[in-house]
Amino acid sequence: MIREPLDSNGLPGHDYFLEAVEHIDEAVANKAIAEGAAKGIIYSLIETLGSMVGDPNLPSHLRSGYEGALQLARELQAKL
Repeated sequence: MIREPLDSNGLPGHDYFLEAVEHIDEAVANKAIAEGAAKGIIYSLIETLGSMVGDPNLPSHLRSGYEGALQLARELQAKL
């Protein structure tokens, strides 16, 4: 997958977070990671994305992508 470059503020594109969530989902499915560890990582991703989405200075094009990644992470958290 081709990743979006960092923006002028040094923030990664939403695809970095989507790939992280997908990687954790696959690792849990393949039993390559303990479920407790996966829950901790997903929790951290949700907290990070939540604070980024809540930043009033975040450009709108990043906000919408981060919101999508946040929703995917929340769905995985519920699944775990």
